[in-house]
Amino acid sequence: MNTLDDTFSALADPTRRAILARLAQGDATVGELAAPFDISLPAISRHLKVLEQASLISNEREGKHRRCRLNRAALAGAAEWIEFHRRFWSGSFDRLDARLKAENEEPKP
Repeated sequence: MNTLDDTFSALADPTRRAILARLAQGDATVGELAAPFDISLPAISRHLKVLEQASLISNEREGKHRRCRLNRAALAGAAEWIEFHRRFWSGSFDRLDARLKAENEEPKP
Protein backbone atom coordinates (compact mmCIF):
# COMPACT_ATOMS: atom_id res chain seq x y z
CA MET A 1 0.00 0.00 0.00
CA ASN A 2 1.33 3.42 -0.99
CA THR A 3 1.24 6.12 1.64
CA LEU A 4 2.04 9.79 1.42
CA ASP A 5 5.12 9.12 3.56
CA ASP A 6 6.32 6.51 1.05
CA THR A 7 5.85 8.96 -1.80
CA PHE A 8 7.73 11.82 -0.14
CA SER A 9 10.45 9.48 1.10
CA ALA A 10 10.97 8.21 -2.46
CA LEU A 11 10.98 11.77 -3.81
CA ALA A 12 13.55 12.90 -1.24
CA ASP A 13 16.45 11.44 -3.21
CA PRO A 14 17.80 13.39 -6.22
CA THR A 15 18.68 10.21 -8.15
CA ARG A 16 15.13 8.92 -7.80
CA ARG A 17 13.72 12.30 -8.87
CA ALA A 18 15.97 12.21 -11.94
CA ILE A 19 14.74 8.70 -12.75
CA LEU A 20 11.13 9.88 -12.48
CA ALA A 21 11.90 12.87 -14.71
CA ARG A 22 13.35 10.50 -17.31
CA LEU A 23 10.30 8.21 -17.08
CA ALA A 24 8.02 11.23 -17.54
CA GLN A 25 9.40 11.31 -21.10
CA GLY A 26 8.43 7.67 -21.69
CA ASP A 27 9.08 4.10 -20.64
CA ALA A 28 12.70 2.96 -20.32
CA THR A 29 14.70 -0.14 -19.56
CA VAL A 30 16.74 -0.37 -16.38
CA GLY A 31 19.90 -0.02 -18.47
CA GLU A 32 18.60 3.15 -20.12
CA LEU A 33 17.72 4.60 -16.71
CA ALA A 34 21.15 3.69 -15.31
CA ALA A 35 23.16 5.18 -18.20
CA PRO A 36 23.38 8.82 -17.01
CA PHE A 37 24.45 7.89 -13.48
CA ASP A 38 27.91 7.06 -12.22
CA ILE A 39 26.62 4.39 -9.84
CA SER A 40 26.40 0.62 -10.05
CA LEU A 41 23.49 -1.26 -11.60
CA PRO A 42 22.63 -2.79 -8.19
CA ALA A 43 22.40 0.76 -6.74
CA ILE A 44 20.02 1.77 -9.56
CA SER A 45 17.99 -1.36 -8.86
CA ARG A 46 17.67 -0.35 -5.20
CA HIS A 47 16.44 3.10 -6.25
CA LEU A 48 13.92 1.48 -8.60
CA LYS A 49 12.73 -0.81 -5.81
CA VAL A 50 12.04 2.21 -3.56
CA LEU A 51 10.11 3.90 -6.39
CA GLU A 52 8.16 0.72 -7.06
CA GLN A 53 7.32 0.21 -3.37
CA ALA A 54 5.97 3.77 -3.32
CA SER A 55 3.87 2.85 -6.39
CA LEU A 56 5.54 5.64 -8.38
CA ILE A 57 6.71 3.24 -11.07
CA SER A 58 5.93 -0.22 -12.34
CA ASN A 59 8.22 -2.54 -14.20
CA GLU A 60 7.70 -5.61 -16.29
CA ARG A 61 10.02 -8.06 -17.90
CA GLU A 62 10.42 -7.84 -21.68
CA GLY A 63 12.68 -10.67 -22.75
CA LYS A 64 16.05 -10.09 -21.10
CA HIS A 65 15.21 -6.56 -20.02
CA ARG A 66 12.98 -4.92 -17.45
CA ARG A 67 10.97 -1.97 -18.75
CA CYS A 68 9.94 0.70 -16.26
CA ARG A 69 6.88 2.94 -16.52
CA LEU A 70 5.89 6.02 -14.54
CA ASN A 71 2.66 5.73 -12.55
CA ARG A 72 1.46 9.32 -12.82
CA ALA A 73 -1.64 8.69 -10.71
CA ALA A 74 0.51 7.81 -7.69
CA LEU A 75 1.71 11.41 -7.51
CA ALA A 76 -1.87 12.70 -7.19
CA GLY A 77 -1.98 12.24 -3.42
CA ALA A 78 1.24 14.19 -2.93
CA ALA A 79 0.06 16.91 -5.32
CA GLU A 80 -3.24 17.24 -3.42
CA TRP A 81 -1.42 17.47 -0.08
CA ILE A 82 0.95 20.13 -1.41
CA GLU A 83 -1.88 22.13 -2.98
CA PHE A 84 -3.94 22.06 0.23
CA HIS A 85 -0.99 23.36 2.26
CA ARG A 86 -0.06 25.92 -0.39
CA ARG A 87 -3.59 27.36 -0.25
CA PHE A 88 -3.61 27.28 3.56
CA TRP A 89 -0.27 29.05 3.97
CA SER A 90 -0.91 31.47 1.13
CA GLY A 91 -4.20 32.51 2.74
CA SER A 92 -2.57 32.78 6.16
CA PHE A 93 0.21 34.98 4.86
CA ASP A 94 -2.26 37.14 2.93
CA ARG A 95 -4.29 37.70 6.12
CA LEU A 96 -1.13 38.45 8.11
CA ASP A 97 0.02 40.93 5.45
CA ALA A 98 -3.36 42.69 5.48
CA ARG A 99 -3.31 42.86 9.29
CA LEU A 100 0.20 44.32 9.40
CA LYS A 101 -0.66 46.91 6.76
CA ALA A 102 -3.79 47.90 8.68
CA GLU A 103 -1.80 48.27 11.91
CA ASN A 104 0.85 50.39 10.17
CA GLU A 105 -1.82 52.67 8.73
CA GLU A 106 -3.47 53.31 12.10
CA PRO A 107 -2.58 56.70 13.60
CA LYS A 108 -0.14 56.53 16.47
CA PRO A 109 -1.37 58.05 19.82
